[in-house]
Amino acid sequence: MSPNLKLVLLTLLFQLMMGVLPAQSLVTMTFNIRYNTTQDGENQWQKRKENLASMLPFYGVDICGMQEALVGQIKDVISAQPQYAYLGVGRDDGQEKGEFSPILYLKDKFEVLSSATFWLSETPNVPSKGWDANLNRIVTWAKFKDKKSKKVFYFFNTHYDHIGKVARRESSKLLLQKVKEIAGTTPAIITGDFNAVPSDEPITVLVEANNPDKLIDTEGLSLSPHFGPYSTFNGFTVMEQEGRHIDYIFIKNPGKLKVLKHATLTNTWAGRFASDHHAVLAVLGW
Repeated sequence: MSPNLKLVLLTLLFQLMMGVLPAQSLVTMTFNIRYNTTQDGENQWQKRKENLASMLPFYGVDICGMQEALVGQIKDVISAQPQYAYLGVGRDDGQEKGEFSPILYLKDKFEVLSSATFWLSETPNVPSKGWDANLNRIVTWAKFKDKKSKKVFYFFNTHYDHIGKVARRESSKLLLQKVKEIAGTTPAIITGDFNAVPSDEPITVLVEANNPDKLIDTEGLSLSPHFGPYSTFNGFTVMEQEGRHIDYIFIKNPGKLKVLKHATLTNTWAGRFASDHHAVLAVLGW
């Protein structure tokens, strides 16, 4: 065996042992960043925005679905990390009023082929509140092309209502319908704060095994064990909120898209979290 070939084989073996697969990676994140309110005292946005923004490049995030983001907060993150751009609208008027469910992405890595927002309601094409929801709720989506690999995929991001049980269930039905209509058979990534634990109806509707349009939780597909705590909500307290697993990264039509790693991130600065939710990370590979 030639020395060069031996070196190549040893390198490949090392990569496999370390869990680093020779694939085009796609690092995705979902992150409820907690809206900007002075009522949060020492946890208010101005005291945590820089720490939160720093997590994106540190973890090598390519695309992030955020929730509870007001337009000023999005601009703060983009100002701190200008390599990212964002897509999305305010849920109250379809422009800048109210919370966004924005998609942040590396603008040098991806081309945006199309993008839009729909409302989780009986009238999804106009700003509206659905069923028994307490607030307007939206899904922002985009069709991306990786500029290097030329691979195309869709990304959907949402935040379900925290009050309406009917609204959460019907939102899942509408989300499945819209992902099918918009993405077809193209790989799709769906992120969000679903305000529901895995055993709750909104999640069981999404992952129903007998439904050909079902979504798949990336945690269950990960080639390496899940890293971090189970709960994704922390309430700004360091004590784990037992069972509060409400933030997810799903995929549909994965094809050759594999889930390499899955994690719940619990970074703190001087004992304080960047948000009242933990970010969830899924590293995908083609």
